[in-house]
Amino acid sequence: MKNWKYMLLSLALSTGLLASAVPAAAAPQQPWIKVNDQAIEYAAETAPIAQDGTTLVPLRTTLEALNAKLAGTADDTITVVVEGRTITLKSKLERIHGVTYAPIRIIGDVAGYVVSWDQATRTVQLVTKAAAPEAVSQTGGRGFLWEVENNGTTVYLVGSMHIADDSFYPLRDEFEEAFTEADYLGVEIDISKAADEAQQNLILSMGTYQDGSTLKDHISAETYGKLGGVLKQNGLEPDILDAYKPWVVDSTLASLKTAATGYEASAGVDLYFIQKALERQLPIIELESYESQLSMFNNFSKELQERNLNTTLDNIDVVEDSVNAMAEMWKTGNDEQLLELTNSFSEDEEYNQAMLIDRNLGMAEKIDGYLKSGKNEEYMIVVGAAHYLGEHGIIKLLEDKGYTVVRK
Repeated sequence: MKNWKYMLLSLALSTGLLASAVPAAAAPQQPWIKVNDQAIEYAAETAPIAQDGTTLVPLRTTLEALNAKLAGTADDTITVVVEGRTITLKSKLERIHGVTYAPIRIIGDVAGYVVSWDQATRTVQLVTKAAAPEAVSQTGGRGFLWEVENNGTTVYLVGSMHIADDSFYPLRDEFEEAFTEADYLGVEIDISKAADEAQQNLILSMGTYQDGSTLKDHISAETYGKLGGVLKQNGLEPDILDAYKPWVVDSTLASLKTAATGYEASAGVDLYFIQKALERQLPIIELESYESQLSMFNNFSKELQERNLNTTLDNIDVVEDSVNAMAEMWKTGNDEQLLELTNSFSEDEEYNQAMLIDRNLGMAEKIDGYLKSGKNEEYMIVVGAAHYLGEHGIIKLLEDKGYTVVRK
């Protein structure tokens, strides 16, 4: 369990946020796209792009390969014609070298395909739903879901795992029904905005040294040497992360290693619902902000930052086992293991106070406000699963306010 605690540093932050700051030399090869096992042929200048845990594809070319037609785009809105039906959806669009790109998961889903990811071959597989009945009917896992009601207002509380793979999906019907009923989606931060220039500038301004010093000036020679060895083992230059502070280096290493296991932010439970909310044009509420999350890590003491980095370096070879164990915990909905994980944070007072106690208080206050809104509306709140249980968890904080929280 000790290893899980520090792996959660990456998982709880939304891994795409800091992964986007990794130097280009660390970027993996670009993905392939296959439709019913046939590869889509793209021109070299319009190849699919892996960006911040999401696979972006040229919109018009991909739709044509899916027997759909692009009727038009406006801002972040796409109008598509599929089998004679006109569908308008909201999705983040990128203009790259004059070509409009969009997330393949959203495009594939609206065109009627089951979208999955093969990490070994870095291939996005699209299979027509009619040809994949088992994939549609299987249940990915129990997960963590609670319900709270007050005077006609209902809040569904979802415990997320911020990185996942296709084995998590489809989710239980209770998750989908709760989302269908929701008037608002609440998340820690809207990670679909991770690539925005403002967020990138925020990461660089907080996560890099501005005084001319480098990483090796702020950590011990032993830690710096250990880091260089790990980077070389992974085919990178030992000084490639010198511009970054220890908390960024720590999260970057964890993100790179978890991506290699097949678990990615693009399949994370929170991003799954964010993408569905964008399609429905459902209002997305941020319970925190990019700045507050980054400031938390940036304000860790020098000692804690180096301690966390050393723990990641010492356990880099067991990352896959740790993430697999956490995924199994989520899919089985094991409350006992989740509570054990949450309690393990208390081993370090500074870390526990920042990562859980303070943030849980803020999120519980916002949820309390939604419950007292008197608007007879429904909210789906999706935050990291570790925030819910334990003495300082959101569940206990809401119960202390007089609410009854029911496990679903």
